[in-house]
Amino acid sequence: MPSAFRFQCHFVLIFLAALKGETRYLEVRDAGEDEPFLLLSEDLKRELSAGQIYRRSLRCIDMLSIEGQFTFTAEQPQLHCATFFIGDPEELITIDYDFVNIDCQGGDFLKVFDGWILKGEKFPSSLDHPLPTSQRYVDFCESGNIQRSIRSSQNVAMIFFRIHQPGNGFTVTVKKNANLFPCNVISQTPSGRFTMVIPHQHRNCSFSIIYPVVIKISDLILGHLNGLFLKKPSAGCAGVGDFVELLGGTGLDPSKMFPLADLCHSFHGSAQMKIGCDNTVLRMVSSGKHVNRVTFEYYQLDLQELENRKENSIEEFCFPSI
Repeated sequence: MPSAFRFQCHFVLIFLAALKGETRYLEVRDAGEDEPFLLLSEDLKRELSAGQIYRRSLRCIDMLSIEGQFTFTAEQPQLHCATFFIGDPEELITIDYDFVNIDCQGGDFLKVFDGWILKGEKFPSSLDHPLPTSQRYVDFCESGNIQRSIRSSQNVAMIFFRIHQPGNGFTVTVKKNANLFPCNVISQTPSGRFTMVIPHQHRNCSFSIIYPVVIKISDLILGHLNGLFLKKPSAGCAGVGDFVELLGGTGLDPSKMFPLADLCHSFHGSAQMKIGCDNTVLRMVSSGKHVNRVTFEYYQLDLQELENRKENSIEEFCFPSI
């Protein structure tokens, strides 16, 4: 299945491999530059069960779904590096600087971003995150010792870094914290079940599944009265302060995705859609006047269903079926 999103950069291979795991304990094996695969580690599981702190070195492009202490040491100039962190939906991520040895004056940098950003596309989108984009970056070269601990607003975060001098680097400790009301989430797996609750808060929340999926909504409470409406230019939930929308696309940013359906009213039962996009997002918009809640489950479309779909355009490939 061709897709520009999945081949935009070397990281995407790690990204997809990590999300296919059935456990949150993932480890990068020693591999060549063209083999960024992730393997489950039985030794790692034993270490965690014994309460030990997990430690390992970082690669220039890396992904982590586990707590621990992680160190990067440049063996050569590294100019375009990033580490992506992901937790369970009900978790926030805290990144602590333990040791930093970089040359800020010489052009090095080390930045934490609250969310994920890939090829200019952000998750959460600027419409869904509580902070403006400029405040989602924390630059070590600007903050120094003032802010050595950064907590994310959702279950994903990342660091960017550039280091010119071999031998320089940094060490960070990553911790997970409970989030009682998860809002913006990227799913680690292609299947699952989730309940999103927004309690009297004026905010937007997106749940992203980076797979073509079948999504089933079993319960929706919006604080006002039942129905599923396919998106049309003159239809939808315009003027309604509380609603759920389904989006599909090939990128990371929900605000740039194709709107597929609106759910404007509460219902109990089942509403199912097959969405053949690389990325599927369920997004809840809340006015803050009600306690809004949606329960849904999802699983990946099988290969036969995907092969039966046309792949010539986003509109055809992502077109929903009920």
